[in-house]
Amino acid sequence: MTSQTVKRTFAVFVEDKPGVLNRVASLFRRRSFNIDSLNVGATHEPGVSRMTIVCDADEDKGKRIEANLYKMVNVLWVDDITHRQTIDRVLALIKVNCDREQRDEVLKICDVFRARAIDMSPDRVTIEITGPRDKVEGLVSVLRPFGILELVQTGTVAMTRGVEKHDLAHPTVPASRNGAA
Repeated sequence: MTSQTVKRTFAVFVEDKPGVLNRVASLFRRRSFNIDSLNVGATHEPGVSRMTIVCDADEDKGKRIEANLYKMVNVLWVDDITHRQTIDRVLALIKVNCDREQRDEVLKICDVFRARAIDMSPDRVTIEITGPRDKVEGLVSVLRPFGILELVQTGTVAMTRGVEKHDLAHPTVPASRNGAA
């Protein structure tokens, strides 16, 4: 029986040191795991960065990814948040070709998607949108007929909903990491 491949989301807390991102990316490359999205940033804890990694993996592959991440010296905590309630966001900037007649239509589309125009010229509008990936993809598909001149987006950032938090000062290390069987 094979489990289904899904987009898995991992929150990976690492020491904020040079080379950590390269080592994590190399781990995925060596194991032939393709990263769909990778976002890295500071946390509320000094010296700790958080990576949000999204990749296609079934249950078994997900467990292997988590185990391999835990083997890395600078990794403090790995949390597979795929099947938990999460808040996730992507930021995109979209430069759209539009003349003066089309501008009102493009701005109305922005209102529907709760996006906003952040720059305008006589024949272009640059739009900023933040939201779940499907919302961003929806706006992109509606704007495509106008002519997208440039598109850039961040990787996904995600966290679990509710009161759950990670105490990175005293992380709970799984049995598999501290040498217990």
